Amino acid sequence: MRTRLNVYFPPALAKQVDELAIRRRISRSAIVEAAVASYLSPDGADRMEAAFARRLDRLSRQVLRLERNTGLTTEALALFVRFWLSVTPPLPDEDQAAAQVKGRKRYEGFVETLGRRYASGKSLMDEIPEDVWPKSPTDSE
Repeated sequence: MRTRLNVYFPPALAKQVDELAIRRRISRSAIVEAAVASYLSPDGADRMEAAFARRLDRLSRQVLRLERNTGLTTEALALFVRFWLSVTPPLPDEDQAAAQVKGRKRYEGFVETLGRRYASGKSLMDEIPEDVWPKSPTDSE
């Protein structure tokens, strides 16, 4: 059952409704009904706000992961440097030149290995759980 409503439009708006009804081959009532339903339903701004909220939530989670990963990377580097400085004895002056040459070669090897590892998609973040909690023989069953 439908309820009849009498509404008044300015002549220019009524003409637009008439032209749209002719173009779309639908009744003027259907156009007005769709317009009122659209007006009463959550509008585009509300839908847009909800989409932004979801995207902001996702970005917040990504930023938290980045912060965690950066913190872990910083701690790993600091731990390595502290360990290296505490166990590496200073070299005598006469061995410095040879050590620098050897150091450059080792650094080049390090950069090459890092590049291959990065290209393969492996990361320290993937390995940490495996190192901390190694798989037991029962995990593969």
